[in-house]
Amino acid sequence: MSITTTTHLNFRGQARAALEFYRSVFGGQAALVTYRDTGNVQDPAEAEQIMWGQVAAGNGFRVMAYDVPGHLSYDAGDRPVFVSVRGDDGDEITTYWTGLSEGATIIQDLAPAGWSPLYGMLKDRYGVTWVLDVAVEHRAG
Repeated sequence: MSITTTTHLNFRGQARAALEFYRSVFGGQAALVTYRDTGNVQDPAEAEQIMWGQVAAGNGFRVMAYDVPGHLSYDAGDRPVFVSVRGDDGDEITTYWTGLSEGATIIQDLAPAGWSPLYGMLKDRYGVTWVLDVAVEHRAG
């Protein structure tokens, strides 16, 4: 038996733009299903918002997102979730960092850290905090 976990992000009207942006950074395919597509329109102004969306790439990247409808409460919060992207290739991590950093607030520059050859943290233009690093084998002391 095996399982896969996928980060699921919640937005208020920005899910489509966010998923398209993440696809531009990580590659892969975007699947977008609107409230209209499912016949679940409660507010005509929200008909084209995303009820279910996902980006899946051959490199293993996956993220899901949807637009929380206006009749439900929504508070993005300050630090509700970090999305961690770990890899073993510094050039690949740097490429993702460069893409995500467009319009982002840099929290920690991508640079060597005591536990990783490259580590960085940023809050992207959609308010999602990303942690990127090159994974190394942990050696218990």
